[in-house]
Amino acid sequence: MSNFDFSTTLGNAFFNTPVFTASGCASSGKELAQFFPLKDIGAVVTKSVMNKPRYGRPTPRMAETPSGMLNSIGLQGPGIEAFLAKDIPWLVEQNSRVIISIAGETVEEYATLARKVRSVPGISAIEVNISCPNVENRGLVFACDPDSSRRVIDGVRKTIGGEIPIIAKLSPDVTNLPSIAQGVVESGADALALINTVLGMVINLETMRPHLGGKTGGLSGPAIKPVAVRAIYQVHAAMPDVPILGMGGVSSGRDALELILAGASGVSVGTASFGNPHAVIEIQRELRELLIAKGFPTLKSAIGYAHREASE
Repeated sequence: MSNFDFSTTLGNAFFNTPVFTASGCASSGKELAQFFPLKDIGAVVTKSVMNKPRYGRPTPRMAETPSGMLNSIGLQGPGIEAFLAKDIPWLVEQNSRVIISIAGETVEEYATLARKVRSVPGISAIEVNISCPNVENRGLVFACDPDSSRRVIDGVRKTIGGEIPIIAKLSPDVTNLPSIAQGVVESGADALALINTVLGMVINLETMRPHLGGKTGGLSGPAIKPVAVRAIYQVHAAMPDVPILGMGGVSSGRDALELILAGASGVSVGTASFGNPHAVIEIQRELRELLIAKGFPTLKSAIGYAHREASE
């Protein structure tokens, strides 16, 4: 079935395929471009960029754990000016669809970043990574606070207007995820990215102290897939019309299909690419074959299928 409709949409943005890179796991795509053409996947979601260059957190920054890994990079990056001057033009040259991920420490920083990226040609959407500590509010993560998360999205929406879709990236480390999701959608988010990493920690038994320089880190990989499936299912049940970009432990087409059935309109692949740089392309092929084998006429017909009654 070469004419199988594999396309998806997030807000008003159209993508030929539903498989994307996950922010932070392929930088701006140059590493993966050695292994396959970036135009062959849904989109490259860039590493979250901040206003100023950042050196990130102290080392060590990574630790392997059973079925996953912890990272504590601290949003290291070149800052928005260098990013817009070098990375984005290169991605557009590759005919890749681009989702720029932005991150900030204050509500105002997010709005400033939005102002700088709103007129960049070739952007499909903006991912607003609100899983950062809010320096104005005792370091509480924006996405864990309903009011802060609303204010960030509201500020970005007012800055960029209605043309470019906003994808709000939410943290699973909250008690009531659907209510946080509801708040950001009411404030102007067109889609949701679920889930970010789960907060974790490793103790080094040689030093008998926390292994990571930043003490805590984000747990990613297969260990968090059930958390992602639960989060996507819950939010889709509460807001079935809001597109979700699902992620968390996707390392095969079967994993990707699970997230789609739970309610995701697209799937991002992150940690799997560290072990296998072809992972995104392989997962995309496997997902397409699975959808056809299970009799779905289109990708869209599979989104949220797990919510249907058995008799339907």
